[in-house]
Amino acid sequence: MPQPPTFLLLLLLSTGSALALRLCSFNVRSFGEAKKENKNAMDVIVKVIKRCDIILLMEIKDSNNIICPMLMDRLNGEKLLSVKKRYLYHDYQAGDTDVFSREPFVVWFQSRYTVVKDFVIVPLHTTPETSVKEIDELADVYTDMKRRWKAENFIFMGDFNAGCSYVPKKAWKNIRLRTDPGFVWLIGDQEDTTVKESTNCAYDRIVLRGQEIISFVVHGSNRTFDFQKAYGLTKEEALDVSDHFPVEFKLQSSRVFATNKKSLSPRKKKTRHS
Repeated sequence: MPQPPTFLLLLLLSTGSALALRLCSFNVRSFGEAKKENKNAMDVIVKVIKRCDIILLMEIKDSNNIICPMLMDRLNGEKLLSVKKRYLYHDYQAGDTDVFSREPFVVWFQSRYTVVKDFVIVPLHTTPETSVKEIDELADVYTDMKRRWKAENFIFMGDFNAGCSYVPKKAWKNIRLRTDPGFVWLIGDQEDTTVKESTNCAYDRIVLRGQEIISFVVHGSNRTFDFQKAYGLTKEEALDVSDHFPVEFKLQSSRVFATNKKSLSPRKKKTRHS
């Protein structure tokens, strides 16, 4: 039986003068009352969130609707995006089984500040034992949402559990999101998105579809963010925050694109006067 979604997409927070739009995905691991009361962990979580313009948070344990209002109270800034449409995807195609443990809540965003003016985010947090089937099923989500909305630019991101024993090498040939070259994986198999030293797995992923959005990813911006190293935490302090590191990438801003186009434009020859 599908579980209720345990993720939250936060539209945040920037000054409006950002040189790029940073998009992040972060499994915060059991983010509920106990973590909310841990001041040190909360300070790091807020720092991580503030780095991003839009962030997918997973494992929110918030039946009393406390976490989201608390976060919004601690965050401020100008919204850089707006929501165009939203849709809770139901995996009810004829002849197909419902493989998702958490049905993707799909959101179509509009962005004023990026070259790419709209994009769809499809979040996914898999159950480890069914990761291969769930990741593969995202290809059906893409086909359905493209038909439904006529959108072109897609971002699939979240804790796919897409590594180590959950998705062994031999399983990739059965995952259409990997075998179809139209899908571009920004976080590769060699990445370690886990905090524990005993694991080295690329569980958390970001995948793009659409030539426009692929073309305007800021070079070198797709990466894992090691908050332990960035904020000088001990391993124990880092694990109080999460056992996952966030993954992220940036989309080029329209202002930078316009400036670059201007700088690359051929200069007019000066007319010499005799």
